[in-house]
Amino acid sequence: MYPLKFRPILKERLWGGTKLKEVLGKPIESDITGESWELSGVKGDISEVANGPLEGTSLEDLIGQQPEAVLGKSVVERFGNEFPILIKFIDAKQDLSIQLHPNDKLAKERHNSFGKTEMWYIMDADPGAKLIVGFNKDVEKTEYIESLEQGTLLDLMNYEEVVEGDTFFINTGKIHAIGAGVLLAEIQQTSDVTYRVFDFNRKDKDGNLRELHTGLAVDAIDYEMKDDFKVGYPNVKDTVNDMVDCPYFKTNFLELTKNMKQDLSQRDSFTIYMCVGGGATITNDWGSASIQKGETTLLPASSTFVEIEAKGAKLLEVTI
Repeated sequence: MYPLKFRPILKERLWGGTKLKEVLGKPIESDITGESWELSGVKGDISEVANGPLEGTSLEDLIGQQPEAVLGKSVVERFGNEFPILIKFIDAKQDLSIQLHPNDKLAKERHNSFGKTEMWYIMDADPGAKLIVGFNKDVEKTEYIESLEQGTLLDLMNYEEVVEGDTFFINTGKIHAIGAGVLLAEIQQTSDVTYRVFDFNRKDKDGNLRELHTGLAVDAIDYEMKDDFKVGYPNVKDTVNDMVDCPYFKTNFLELTKNMKQDLSQRDSFTIYMCVGGGATITNDWGSASIQKGETTLLPASSTFVEIEAKGAKLLEVTI
């Protein structure tokens, strides 16, 4: 299997905008498109191949036909035939709701789902744009509940101003929100379980307030103030820079001014390349695919090497 590209699955959101089209070239017509799901195994939103002889084949069918060749033996042993990562680009024209995600144990008990550990790479940010990440002090559960009742939750939030290249790791239980003016790449466990706790009293197009999950959230929140979310990473050009390494995914940063070749024969995992700047041509044993800023490609685990032809490309390299 050659490097596979997939059709973006575009999602309208109340808080979405037009940067996915204007900055990343996505084929959207709506003015409120908030998410482009680049690579998804979520039921009802399964990605389909967009290039080469396998065009139109679903990710689910690819894995079903050759699970170890696509995923890697060790990945199949951990996750079966489930694709364990969800890859997105997100455009927040308005603030997202304040939310959090349950851990694996709670998600399995309540929703028969994985939990949702995630990371963000900031691709573009309006001047002064911010994220909410965690609390600004240690908070008691009763204090949190009282803040919801009194409408003072925002006073407990920690705000982080962001610029391009900033990277954040959001572990389960951490309260968070993407702020207005931020365009980012998101890498997460395959899960769509979100507990929304505050939504700025916004109404949808039918005039309804969006559902909140305050009851479910209370026992899922980490109430400690922890400075564990901002990711410091080296940025040495023309090499692989370690960025995030957690039980659910490993992400490296590559800024390439020349071609690079890597031996993948001992990597028992698929490899994803998200292009967050410039462009590159990705080649493995069976073919090539070109990607530009805002595009993603999947190398199957059976690839024994990757050659990246690039001048000025910025890539996120994601494996298990």
